[in-house]
Amino acid sequence: MKKITVAILALILVGLLIPTGFAADSNLVITYGETTYANNEYKSVVDAFFVNQANVDLNNVNSKVITADQVNKVSSGITGKSYSSNQIYSSAFLDLNDNDNLEVSVDKSKITTITGNMYISALKSAGITSGHVYVTSPMSATGESALAGIMNAYEQATDVEIPENVKEAANDEIYTQAEIVENSGVDADNLSKLVDDVKQEVSKGNITDHDSIVNIINNHVQNNNINITNVDIENLADTIQQVQNVQGDVNYYKDKVSSFLNDGNSTGGFSLDGLLDWFKSLVNGI
Repeated sequence: MKKITVAILALILVGLLIPTGFAADSNLVITYGETTYANNEYKSVVDAFFVNQANVDLNNVNSKVITADQVNKVSSGITGKSYSSNQIYSSAFLDLNDNDNLEVSVDKSKITTITGNMYISALKSAGITSGHVYVTSPMSATGESALAGIMNAYEQATDVEIPENVKEAANDEIYTQAEIVENSGVDADNLSKLVDDVKQEVSKGNITDHDSIVNIINNHVQNNNINITNVDIENLADTIQQVQNVQGDVNYYKDKVSSFLNDGNSTGGFSLDGLLDWFKSLVNGI
């Protein structure tokens, strides 16, 4: 009887270890801009970039489509811009299996405005601190709309919703920086570093007063010899103030995501080693 029981347990273990079909890895998510997704040639270009850069089998990846309506919901309240369904090119791939640090790889041949550091800064503003993100487009695009896709990918991978006000603050940061880069010609990475340094100082001092943030920005602008206008400084101050004001919700989100990541992954903490240990303990106890 004991031998039969052990045999049954072994069969159960083998059944758990053998995948059924081609179940997608819930830690891998692609978000396609709807213009890209609707065009097979565009989609092939994007897919090839993700395969080459991330060394991933796309048969094992979940995917979502980011529409113009979703992008406009964000952009209209920040820049006043409105996009049509044939203007959403930017696409992103999230690998949450690589979750030690946050890394963003941008296809600089196609993404013209938003840099990897700008994405990282905005994602950290939203409480996202791990995962590897890849961003591309089948043709030249600013990359602004990709942030909506990236955050959507994190929500799907972790099954944890990012609070709306946190999304708005992160998106505002991206759009504000993109506008300054386009209008002033300032180096995108220099601007991103400026914003990151100011955010750290503001966060450390728990500063929420607009004028105080303006003064901090001015100090960093002068010390780093960055040429932006007073209007740009005011807009940055508004953005950083917004980020600071949502820190309570950011921390709440970070706690929920940290719990998820500490569990191992989206399988709810399933561990092969743990399963083997469990099986051994049962066998030893028979």
